[in-house]
Amino acid sequence: MIKVFKAWIDRYLSDPEAILLLVILFGSLVILKYFAGILAPIFISIAIAMLLQFWVNFLEKHHCSHTVAYISVYIVFLVLFFGAILFLLPLLWKQCVNLITEMPTLIQNGKTVFLNFIHTKHSYVSEKDIEDALSMVSGDVQNWGKHVVTVSLASITGVITWIIYVILVPMLVFFFLRDHKKILNWFKRFLPQKRSLISKIWYEMQHQMGNYVRGKMAEVLIVTVFTYLVFLFFDMQYQVLLACLVGLSVIIPFVGVLLVTVPVLLVGYFQWGFAGGLTGEFALMLYSYIFIQLVDGGILVPLLFSEAVNLHPIAIIIAIL
Repeated sequence: MIKVFKAWIDRYLSDPEAILLLVILFGSLVILKYFAGILAPIFISIAIAMLLQFWVNFLEKHHCSHTVAYISVYIVFLVLFFGAILFLLPLLWKQCVNLITEMPTLIQNGKTVFLNFIHTKHSYVSEKDIEDALSMVSGDVQNWGKHVVTVSLASITGVITWIIYVILVPMLVFFFLRDHKKILNWFKRFLPQKRSLISKIWYEMQHQMGNYVRGKMAEVLIVTVFTYLVFLFFDMQYQVLLACLVGLSVIIPFVGVLLVTVPVLLVGYFQWGFAGGLTGEFALMLYSYIFIQLVDGGILVPLLFSEAVNLHPIAIIIAIL
């Protein structure tokens, strides 16, 4: 056993590059563990720069200079970035506040459903118990909603954090797009001259990370747009907020879908469900929503990420499972 272990060490850890690679990986994990919150704007900027670098390379291949390419892509990014801050975020905030404010009304409607169920099924739970429990929940939700809104608006730390993100992220994205080669060359100065293994792993990791970020962003946008169109067709309440939540939920497979499905079902049922259970509109909305989730998990994800990370769709499906 000792000989086998020694042979394994001699094979894989006798190379100085392998040792250095382990040190770099361990150091990166330590940084992520203890400084992730502080370095979050940098990580976000790197992810955005990876997404935009594809379009910079695309323009350069079509006979554009590097300066024209990255400035053009950066201007489009700024328009989308500040457009989302000025128009999309206020709309999302308004719908979020409205949802929290109207939550007691939704709970009151839910109480009506429970009481009707008691009358028809002769439940052992009394009406008074149901009313007391739901009244307590309604009061707690209303107080919690007011507290969230108040804290979110009055928190100086939160405001400063948002200001830092709004200013720092676009600035970092600009420098990553303009000087990414200089930044990489600066890091290479700290590496040994013999670094073929590290260079190979870095270029593969950079390529795959860029493809993964682009694939995930494409999935988020596609799911958000189609979900919004479905909610818009059915004239569902809080359609923008719920569509954005559904789109962001794909970042965390399965868990995100389960979490975001609950508010979608509640809002849909409280909007249509009182006309007699599963009404036509609620049923069609629910089936459309389930169809989007099935298409996303069974078709969109395998197709996007088989191209993005160079894996067969079957391998992607197995990885998701």
